[in-house]
This record gives sequence, structure tokens and C-alpha cells, in this order.
Amino acid sequence: MKHLLYLIFILLLVTSCVEELIEKPNNLIPEDKMVLIIKEMAIVNAAKATNLSKLRENGVEPTNFIFNKFKIDSAQFVDSDRYYASKPLRYENMYKKVEAELEEQRLALEAEKKVRDSIGVAEKSKKDIDIKKKDSVATKNVQK
Repeated sequence: MKHLLYLIFILLLVTSCVEELIEKPNNLIPEDKMVLIIKEMAIVNAAKATNLSKLRENGVEPTNFIFNKFKIDSAQFVDSDRYYASKPLRYENMYKKVEAELEEQRLALEAEKKVRDSIGVAEKSKKDIDIKKKDSVATKNVQK
């Protein structure tokens, strides 16, 4: 009998923990889209930290730019963010996805930069070789 009471108590405890802290908003942004928005915000905030004057010169307001790009408004973003934040494990997974995507993008940009740098070095070497050939031809003609 004691075991049955313990089991019922544990069942009640578990079911009471499943209660929603924040009700799911009607205009909830899907999780995959929310990940993209958070990623874009991270990029824009980094740009804001380094080139705020350039953004101002071009009349770009970073947050509004992102909201317009994803066709959402600030209230929808806040409601969705609050809802996901009320589910810590889900929210943490979203940020891990953002971090992984940013790292993947960083590595791709570094690889592209290496390719461009190596092309630049090859072009410079080719120019140097062409100049040396022209100099050696000019020197031979002068010696004759």
C-alpha cells in the first residue's frame, strides 16, 4: 500500500511539473526561424559593435532590418523569445544551433579567405616572373 501511495505521489509531482509557465502565443515564431533570427541578430550586433558609424551612414537600423527581413514585429519576437525562454532545455538547444551555425559560417569564410589569399599570392608571383622575364630580355638586347 505504501508503494502505491509513493507511486501516486510521484505521478502527481511529475504531472504538476509539466504545467506551462507561459502560454504558447498565437503568433509564435517557429523554432527553426527563431534560430535564424537569433543568428542574424548576433551577426548584426557584432557589426554594430565594430562599424556602427557605417550602419548610421547608410541609414540602417539593425533590429528593424532583421524584423523586416523575417517579416515579424518586435512584439511577436518578444512573445516568442519569452515562450522559448520558459523552456530552458529547448532554449539552450536553440542557442547551441545558433553557435554551431555561426562557427560553420566562420570556418567557411576563413577557407574562402585562404583561397583568395593564395590566388593573390599566385597572381603576384606571376607578375614578378613576367617582370623578371621582361628585364632579362631587355638586358640581353642592351648587351648586344
